[in-house]
Amino acid sequence: MNTMIPNWIAFIILLIGGINWGLVGIFNFNLVDWIFGGYNAGSIIIYVLVLLSAIWLIIAACMQHAIYLMNNSTNTKSKN
Repeated sequence: MNTMIPNWIAFIILLIGGINWGLVGIFNFNLVDWIFGGYNAGSIIIYVLVLLSAIWLIIAACMQHAIYLMNNSTNTKSKN
């Protein structure tokens, strides 16, 4: 499966979470709680999705870095 689609979905969910935290920090207004009528199952699902998206993107970034390092180490060995 193409990993770009899950990465974009995770990125969009993280943007929503970031906007919500910005609203909480600046205006003391929690958009997620407002949409779901308080802290309930719906808002918990959103918070968990934001958490999973962050974990997903951290893992994706680490994997990309590992691939980059592997490609560079094989290129430098072949040049010697």
